[in-house]
Amino acid sequence: MSVGSEVVLDAVVRSYLESADFNGVPVADLMVELGVEREDLQPVLQGLVAAGRVGILFPDDDDNPHVLRFGFTSREAQLGKLAETSDPVHTCVYPTTPELEGSLGDASYAERPYTHALALGRPQLEFCAFDPSVLETYRNDPRYSYQTNDIGGSISVHDENIESGEMLERDRVLLQTFGFAYDEQYHRAVAAFLRYLSDLSPEHQQTWRAKELSGGYRLHPDYFRNTVLGEWGERESVFVALLVELHVVNRMSIAMGRPPLFRREYGEHGEGRPQKFCFLIRPTADEFNAFVLLLDKLLSDNIDKAFFKGEVSDESEEQRADGKTAVRARGTLSMLDEWLRKNVRLNDWTPWDEASTALRRVRKLRQKPAHAVDDNAFDQQYFVQQRELMLSAYEAVRIIRQLLANHPAAKTVDVPDWLYEGLIWDI
Repeated sequence: MSVGSEVVLDAVVRSYLESADFNGVPVADLMVELGVEREDLQPVLQGLVAAGRVGILFPDDDDNPHVLRFGFTSREAQLGKLAETSDPVHTCVYPTTPELEGSLGDASYAERPYTHALALGRPQLEFCAFDPSVLETYRNDPRYSYQTNDIGGSISVHDENIESGEMLERDRVLLQTFGFAYDEQYHRAVAAFLRYLSDLSPEHQQTWRAKELSGGYRLHPDYFRNTVLGEWGERESVFVALLVELHVVNRMSIAMGRPPLFRREYGEHGEGRPQKFCFLIRPTADEFNAFVLLLDKLLSDNIDKAFFKGEVSDESEEQRADGKTAVRARGTLSMLDEWLRKNVRLNDWTPWDEASTALRRVRKLRQKPAHAVDDNAFDQQYFVQQRELMLSAYEAVRIIRQLLANHPAAKTVDVPDWLYEGLIWDI
């Protein structure tokens, strides 16, 4: 029994738009619905593929050909596989965007731009890039569980807020996964796949749409590996790395028979880290200064003078203008510098000098906003400054760990391979 191309196309479009998640229709289902045999349907599908009116996914194109995750191979490749395939159950047909544009009314999905994008046949794992400030509402609202590891993250609503019934349905947001992306200048953006953006309420889809960015952004390499390839990441975030360095330094301190150098640490995996110890999501003076304050609290403010066991003085004397001597408490960085120079033998102190300078820079930047009233300026350079500051601070803590590692007792402390090899993301 022969069947016309328009009849087949109508069945493909209808199946796609009526399916739960914009799925393709298996060739086997088309055969049943239209009451035709495969040899009658195949030439019609070949003609529709050649004309660019349908696309076909085959079992060897994707683990799940029932969902258009990445797009189609070339028409030539599709036609070649269509002639050879023996699996009509897992060979799925999709309408192409031009056909779908003609099938959707102007008002369809008007308030849901990302659902609309899927309805028009765009791949479900196509991502959109957004200004990082799009995350601010969720991070700052205690009703949401906002999680990120600087490579990716998720957003959900705490159970008690759902159960209370006080939270509007439109605000019960679940974004299963988001990541980060970069342009050629390493400007940072939030990335989210259409599949998950489509799950947002119309109101929140509109919010995200207002923050969407244009331009050539690419996914963070490890986010791509995790979510698209299903592979483990290759490196760790610089923020996690710094916290793990604190942990290792403290283990070395204890092995040396001393109190931990840092009063507070976050475990061997950097778990439980401060929520805002991450890249900025809004490049403002307030956000940058708050980050500097937090970073200094983790570094010089976090050094325990008990570590030095009285081997260096915690006071200094200064001659005042009136000739009298004033006794002042010494800073922890000054004490650490003296202790290291007394106890570590090095031919070249340049690495520590640079590390000390980096730590003092953090302290100086922290003190500046404490004594000045500045406008909350918005400047993309704060993204750049924070990245540079964070990398230099991490390297400083790494140098401390390497210096302590020279102590015989510290050699018994395990250093994670990735930390030892410096497998750290600087983006």
